[in-house]
Amino acid sequence: MVEWSIDAFRASGSVRSIVVAAPPGHVHDLGGSDLGVVAGGATRAESVAAALAAVGTALVAIHDAARPLLTPELVEALVADLDAAPDAAGVIAAAPVTDTIKRAEPLRGSLRTDGVRKEPRNAVGATLDRSELWAAQTPQVFRTAALREALAVDEATRDAATDESMLVEAAGGTVLIHPTGPENLKVTTPHDLRVAELLLRGRG
Repeated sequence: MVEWSIDAFRASGSVRSIVVAAPPGHVHDLGGSDLGVVAGGATRAESVAAALAAVGTALVAIHDAARPLLTPELVEALVADLDAAPDAAGVIAAAPVTDTIKRAEPLRGSLRTDGVRKEPRNAVGATLDRSELWAAQTPQVFRTAALREALAVDEATRDAATDESMLVEAAGGTVLIHPTGPENLKVTTPHDLRVAELLLRGRG
């Protein structure tokens, strides 16, 4: 999946170099004259910071190798969006949420007839307005200086972030949304991988 992602970035005209944060012990598994490989950290934020140290361009794209279906066209569209908005710090690929989303609230435990307290259960606390909700994806393209500033926070705050746009937003930066579809899926299960392989084969 890493190679699929690398191929898409190599085919993008805006990309000047690629840096991969590899798991410790796998730094030498990848190569290429346009490819830098650094040792990743124990957390996502540490891995991003390690790769960012090797970046010297004004813009940087952060991508999860778990999303192998990105296209060069998507990379170019994100860069174009950010170029057209000089006051923005970044832009993310995101898909509109189509499911009805519920926010859960825990029910207080109650006693069974034998006097033993039941395990806590969740109940619907609210139904959210899905017209306002987007599922964040990658790539996420940032002004490099803005991302470096956003990463310069305490370790707990940095490691609690589930994507880089959270940190840029918290630092006061404006992050744009570029609408994408569900086909830019994240591979987290064997089923996801089968779907990704089918979609890739369908591209011919």
